Amino acid sequence: MKYYPMPTPNSTAQTVILANGDFPTHPLPKAILQNNQERLICCDGAANDLLEHKITPQRIIGDCDSLSLKNQQQYQEIITKIPDQNTNDLTKAVLFCQSNAIQSLIILGATGKREDHTIANIALLAHYLPLIENITMITDFGVFNAIQHPSEFESYPRQQVSLFSLFPTPITTTNLKYPLNQQSHSYWWQGTLNESLANSFTIKVNDMLIIYRALKKD
Repeated sequence: MKYYPMPTPNSTAQTVILANGDFPTHPLPKAILQNNQERLICCDGAANDLLEHKITPQRIIGDCDSLSLKNQQQYQEIITKIPDQNTNDLTKAVLFCQSNAIQSLIILGATGKREDHTIANIALLAHYLPLIENITMITDFGVFNAIQHPSEFESYPRQQVSLFSLFPTPITTTNLKYPLNQQSHSYWWQGTLNESLANSFTIKVNDMLIIYRALKKD
């Protein structure tokens, strides 16, 4: 059973991607961003904010429609321009990582600004699941992972947990306040607002499921 720890300020991956949502403000994703500069890829729209924070990524990827002309000129040597309009910039960055045999990713800055982009980026975690073995999306409020096999998650008592089914699939859980026993969900809202009872919980599933765990409040 695969184990998913909660991220810490020292969490790392082969690559960290900064997407063009809200720039991280919570201490946890901010620390991860600072500590992984040598393996950082930036979606082009996020580069403007990133460079203002005096952090230079290893690579800027996207169609460059959101990157300022000044930054396009100044950082042209690290820009990979991909004009394909059938994928968003986050997917372009993930596919770039896949093509370079990357098998662990942390995604930051993927939510906020626009609700449609937020929903799309979260849902895309399921699409990325067959491409890259380990992907964790961290926001200012919580952590998202996509699974398709039985998994165990590090947690803490009373942690807020939500499960999002992309397709109806039997779900069985342990150590959640509202347990599921071979129960299928047809709508995204049905698995939301659950709560952990212990320092870990398990989920048994045979199809794609997206798990959200809230960060612990100070």
